[in-house]
Amino acid sequence: MAELNHDLPEGMLEWVAEVGGGEVTHLHRHVARREAWVVDVTRPDGSRLEAFLRLQRDDGGVDPRRLERETRITQALEHTDIPVTPVHGWNPELRCTLFARDPGRADIDRLESAEQQRAVMEDFMRVVARIHRLDLDALDLDDVMEPRPSNARETALGEVDVICKQWRHFLDGYTDPLTTYGLDWLRRFAPEDVARVSLVQGDTGPVNFMFQGDRVSAIIDWEIGHWGDPMEDLGNIVVREMWNPSGGLEGLFRLYEEESGIPYSRFAAQYYSVHQNVRGMIPIHYVCLNAHARESLAWYLCYRYVGDRTTAEMLAQAMEVPIERPEMPEDEGEPDVLADGAIYAQEHDVEGAIQDDFAARRAKDVKLLIGCMDRKRRYGAALAAIECDEIGALLGRTPASLAEGDAALDAAIRAHTLEDPPLIQYLTRRAYRDEWLYAPAASIYPDRRWATLD
Repeated sequence: MAELNHDLPEGMLEWVAEVGGGEVTHLHRHVARREAWVVDVTRPDGSRLEAFLRLQRDDGGVDPRRLERETRITQALEHTDIPVTPVHGWNPELRCTLFARDPGRADIDRLESAEQQRAVMEDFMRVVARIHRLDLDALDLDDVMEPRPSNARETALGEVDVICKQWRHFLDGYTDPLTTYGLDWLRRFAPEDVARVSLVQGDTGPVNFMFQGDRVSAIIDWEIGHWGDPMEDLGNIVVREMWNPSGGLEGLFRLYEEESGIPYSRFAAQYYSVHQNVRGMIPIHYVCLNAHARESLAWYLCYRYVGDRTTAEMLAQAMEVPIERPEMPEDEGEPDVLADGAIYAQEHDVEGAIQDDFAARRAKDVKLLIGCMDRKRRYGAALAAIECDEIGALLGRTPASLAEGDAALDAAIRAHTLEDPPLIQYLTRRAYRDEWLYAPAASIYPDRRWATLD
């Protein structure tokens, strides 16, 4: 086997070579939040298997079957009219899957042609409509899924219960007011009706599908696929279009309604946008506080603070609560010559000299993290004082510290002693301030805004 640089578990490349029927001749780390590798296997006859290797390292048992679930769903969909990347092999001992590599592209947000962007999104909505009409019994996936919900409330809250159970070790004792309020809000405002229970991707939308020309060539990333409300996927699309602007959503959900026969609800799309953000932010909050050195912490910080801000904004939209962006504090300290020197070196002397895409991404992460640390030094105390004052205005008593204030606010949210509008307004102001504080990391996805919904 060719000499390749990697930190893959022992035996994994040998298994890839065996599945591919040849020798692994190319391998590089894919630039993404979840670990994946681009791999080529050259066979004795000179042909080449172009593949995509996904693996699930030990995650402490939070969701040990997520890659298996993704693999099984993909295999089941290979026998339908839903485009997916075929599975070459699954290894349960190594917990890895070798997928075919789609030759198309996923970056619909970077298309210069608005016409092509719209054509791809319309085709995507037709594919989603077909997914939601699939016969669940024929898919034969119940053994890797949670039980099918029996009513609208179970359908809405099933994945909320799953994520809370998986992350109970973290959520117990975690006093983050937006997370606590978001989970409570989802339970209080769960849709009372569901048109049908469908296979939903759970994280669908722009960049989670491949396209060639103006047609979708593969729906990818099924690891949190489950039985759910079709409107959940529409909420997912709203979220992913916010992260990856793709021409807006005007008319697309009406097209979906025509193609699927499933009625579209604007509130349900808003509800499931909050649903997706709140569920998604729980593991992201955890990683931000407990990141392994292997993790791209700058990306996680971006996801957290842009995600928290947009969660608060969507809560305000759904509840029709007016919000305003607050003023930010004055400069609370001189720039740090050490931070400035480190950032300059990374930007001018290091980044341009690195040829490997993954290493270059990591070098940029270092620059962003240094910038975040410097801003926390300069503005952290001033922002904490603002939060204490505003929490005091809500609760009638100014806390001695932000930690004390968060604990008191969290308890008040759980006890339902606060009205929704002023609480949402505070949580939104705080989210704006947090995103501003972590501006270097948030710059990975700058100026993200929600698309207008029909």
